[in-house]
Amino acid sequence: MRYTPAGLPALDLRLEHESEALEAGLARQVKVAIRAVAFGTQAETLARQAIGAGFRFTGFLAAARGGKSPVLHVQSFAQDTDS
Repeated sequence: MRYTPAGLPALDLRLEHESEALEAGLARQVKVAIRAVAFGTQAETLARQAIGAGFRFTGFLAAARGGKSPVLHVQSFAQDTDS
């Protein structure tokens, strides 16, 4: 957990997804990791969650400062009942 210059709680995350999907009739393993950030009460709540727990996140993608890869800005999340 860190705090912005304005004193807002911020949490930098690395989210990972792994599943299997059908593509052209064949099963394909899907794995991806993406950087994410949460602010305010979302950051405080996420900081108390167990690492490795399954969640569903909603938010928006934005370019990282000085970087080329996207960052997910978490606006809400819930325990993943499918995990």
